[in-house]
Amino acid sequence: MRNEAIDMSDRSSGTRDKRHLAVSSAIEDRILAGALKIGDKLPSESAIAQEFSVSTRTVREALQTLETKGLILRRHGERTTVVREDVDEFLGTLAVTVRQRFASDSDYFEQLMTARRMIETEVLGILIDRRSPIPETVTKALDAMRQARDDGDFAGFVDADASFHLALVHSARNSILSLIYDNFAALINEVIQVTSRVPTKSLEAAYAEHEAIYNMIRDFREAAAKELMRAQIDNSAAYLRVAIENSRDRDA
Repeated sequence: MRNEAIDMSDRSSGTRDKRHLAVSSAIEDRILAGALKIGDKLPSESAIAQEFSVSTRTVREALQTLETKGLILRRHGERTTVVREDVDEFLGTLAVTVRQRFASDSDYFEQLMTARRMIETEVLGILIDRRSPIPETVTKALDAMRQARDDGDFAGFVDADASFHLALVHSARNSILSLIYDNFAALINEVIQVTSRVPTKSLEAAYAEHEAIYNMIRDFREAAAKELMRAQIDNSAAYLRVAIENSRDRDA
């Protein structure tokens, strides 16, 4: 790291917080400016302490601040790594954590459905406000659902169903919403697999639900589109509760 003129000469206890904040701020500036890139290793704590004329304790406090902000990753026995913008890794880890919670807390499934409803209804508003034709990816997913319905292909229909919802979210062109949804897409697909079977619902009826949502988006009818989407996800949540209860009964 390049040397920077930061006055660390005041050693009184009243300025220790200021010193570690000054160090963390200086390193943060380098990360945000691109001088330190994703994957770069920071110098050792002693080297940073020497550069800024502070104690290693102050350096550790500064690094803790940066880690809390999600800018660096510290592992025992290894040099500190810059991880800014490593959102995919964080969300991937979060998805694993949520999956583990599912095993012990079935309420997490319903919480996932709530989050899904919030994202997907918001996406409909973004798409309809844009007043643009429906993206081709959404149309292709609906076409795949229709083909699977005609072929009686349940597995293919479920995959196309998940693709339809994923394509809608991506069509909003909001990178944060897409990142969040992508990392939970596998979980949502599992929910669709379960709820499509409980209770048994014909592929014809399931396709009709998606076609109605598609038509409301096409006609720029935001309120109606959101109402249909909410109803579909709420029904899935209800089916999920039935599946969970059935599973508990079998295990009892």
